[in-house]
Amino acid sequence: MNRVEPRTLSGFMELLPNEQILFNQMKEKIQKTYERFGFLPLDTPVIESAEVLLAKAGGETENQIYRFQKGDNDLALRFDLTVPLAKYVAKNYGNLSFPFRRYQIGKVYRGERAQKGRYREFYQCDIDIIGDGELDLINDAEIPSIIYTLFKELGFNDFTIKINNRKILNGLFESINQKDNSTEILRIIDKIEKIGKDAVIEELKKLNVKDEQINKIISFIEITGSSDEKIEKLENLGITNETYLKGINELKTVVQNVRLFGVPDSNFMVDLTIARGLDYYTGTVYETFLNKYRELGSVCSGGRYENLAEYYTDKSLPGVGISIGLTRFFYKLNELNIIKADRKSISDVLIIPVVEDLKEPIKLAADLRKIGVNTEVYLNDKKLKAKLKYADKLQIPYTIIIGEDEIKSNKIKVKNMETGESIETELSAEKIKEII
Repeated sequence: MNRVEPRTLSGFMELLPNEQILFNQMKEKIQKTYERFGFLPLDTPVIESAEVLLAKAGGETENQIYRFQKGDNDLALRFDLTVPLAKYVAKNYGNLSFPFRRYQIGKVYRGERAQKGRYREFYQCDIDIIGDGELDLINDAEIPSIIYTLFKELGFNDFTIKINNRKILNGLFESINQKDNSTEILRIIDKIEKIGKDAVIEELKKLNVKDEQINKIISFIEITGSSDEKIEKLENLGITNETYLKGINELKTVVQNVRLFGVPDSNFMVDLTIARGLDYYTGTVYETFLNKYRELGSVCSGGRYENLAEYYTDKSLPGVGISIGLTRFFYKLNELNIIKADRKSISDVLIIPVVEDLKEPIKLAADLRKIGVNTEVYLNDKKLKAKLKYADKLQIPYTIIIGEDEIKSNKIKVKNMETGESIETELSAEKIKEII
């Protein structure tokens, strides 16, 4: 027989059980936080019609998509969760209540070059609030409160949610006659933390941006101070461009209301270098950083967009949302030893039968599960030492040995595997739960 080497494709994450337990715990915390804010679950197909998925795509995205033929169907794997959301809202418009608040946690696929910490298959954890024709700016202010709650739930305290508004940047470029270059200038500004100010200036010169215009751009993004001071300095720059002024007013409103939602100033700030999303985002934008681990980059980002489903419907559907790339985030946290995958089992207790008739051990396990105790029964015929070794290796917290004597006396001992202490109690699921 010709055996095939067991291997996993490059760019696809496969975890050991202890790591998967931790990954699932993180995913569950994200889901529960989204639900706490009233977001509805959504699960769109992994495979869509290529025509639907590629309606808005082009360039790099189209090159990275996994596309294939099955019979007469031209199909593709979803490369994000936003395009399927746009299709879903357009398709189900008449059955949805607006504003439509949805969350989706699922795998997406991009055929990009696999490298350390970047994957071809990865989980995204998205929320979006979609309006019908309009969406009040107060929704933009709620998003940071969700990010704040989420990262506190994940065990982080020292993080910063950076906020900006694309209209301010676009208005600035219009005021210095660089509107045509705005997308490319934004792309360059977006790299300032990675490549530094001097490299940004050199790249701007390559675009034939004049020195006077470059000075205005650099002076703008180097505005310092608190969030309120930055907004005041923006107002005092003397720029009368309508888009610019609207952006300042939106940013001011969002900042004021972020505080209303209970986010401390120590966890958010206005950052005029945040220019993510290029053509997609049209107003508020967010990026979130763990202050002690800036090498992770932005761990949660998103923003406001004017029309989610313009390629599928003529209805105006503005929205605001964020996304966490959970697979990459988990990998980086693990790599830096910020998190530890210590738990090797999800069982609270291991029942070890030392009787031929398994009726009582199995009944006890069923009773424990009914009252919420994760219970495993060792069913294989091994010596007692091997059974205890199994519990120890998987770090199952408690064991219960059930033999003929225990069944006759209706008494068992619950052993704490960490301390070695044994507590005698009745052969009762409720009594055992009290101990463990």
